[in-house]
Amino acid sequence: MEENLKQSLSKAQNEIEAADSLEVLEKIRVSYLGKKGIITDLKKNISKLPNEEKPMAGKLINETSTKIENALLEKSEILKEELLKEKVEEETIDVTAHFERHDSGHLALINQTLEELESIFQNMGFDVVEGPEIDTVKNVFDDLNSPADHPARSTSDTFYITDDTLLRPHTSSMQIRVMNEGKLPIKMVSAGRVFRNDEVDATHSPMFHQLECLVVDENVSMANLKATLETFIKEMFGDDMELRYRPHHFPFTEPSLEVDATCPVCRGEGCPACGNTGWSMELLGGGMVHPNVLEACGIDSEKYTGFAFGLGVDRIAMVKYGLDDIRLLYDNDKRFLEQF
Repeated sequence: MEENLKQSLSKAQNEIEAADSLEVLEKIRVSYLGKKGIITDLKKNISKLPNEEKPMAGKLINETSTKIENALLEKSEILKEELLKEKVEEETIDVTAHFERHDSGHLALINQTLEELESIFQNMGFDVVEGPEIDTVKNVFDDLNSPADHPARSTSDTFYITDDTLLRPHTSSMQIRVMNEGKLPIKMVSAGRVFRNDEVDATHSPMFHQLECLVVDENVSMANLKATLETFIKEMFGDDMELRYRPHHFPFTEPSLEVDATCPVCRGEGCPACGNTGWSMELLGGGMVHPNVLEACGIDSEKYTGFAFGLGVDRIAMVKYGLDDIRLLYDNDKRFLEQF
């Protein structure tokens, strides 16, 4: 028996040393120390030995079993350590490695333009006010001296919610809201979204942005309007910009005018961006506040006069940054946004 135990121990030690995984090690343990293992069978056969040999046989078997158990435990620790090392190497985060960083967000071009416009007018002494995008027909059309048959009142131009409420098609309704407060003099601008039933193309969108300007006081004249416009245009586009005034008609101003500015790309020389005219597209429209509008808001038109104008913020952005398609402002194309 002693010789058999020596051979079993030697064989077990060799197999344990050669084991390359915990699964293989477990099979070795079962083959020697399991219920039907070699050492277990020897323990069962002790009862068949003569009584004088049993103590020595039991001692040798236990010593062999302990040596195999210790060898298994040592190899198990070695294999576990190797597995842990492999796992650590696979899951290690290299804090020195370079990874592509996420870009910081920034204001969209429209919001940048809005902030710049408001800042220019605030520096000129104007108050910035806000108003609702859903307004009444009275504020949007009636009190702005709009005739009952004016095309802008039709559903083909304006989005109605009810017969008396609509999505504002211009920020001019803010003139009425401010004048109805009865606080004079008035010197305000108001910017925001407006809505018109337009087909989408390079220069039109059913949702865009406007900025409204209103001044009401004693002795306000067309000269004040022109001086305000020229100051604003030069602040926005540069001192070398020139303005061109064209007569027009708006129900809420009399006299009325439209304003073009020097092309900011070629500075009046003529280029493809301006159709070789030297002038940009129409920037804004306005004029002297119509007396009927003042009276509708309870303001004495014999004592007070005023001027008002509205400009397309999207159009200002297009002119300033040389854009040829309004859809670029809303497409959310990262390649475009990153340029601003």
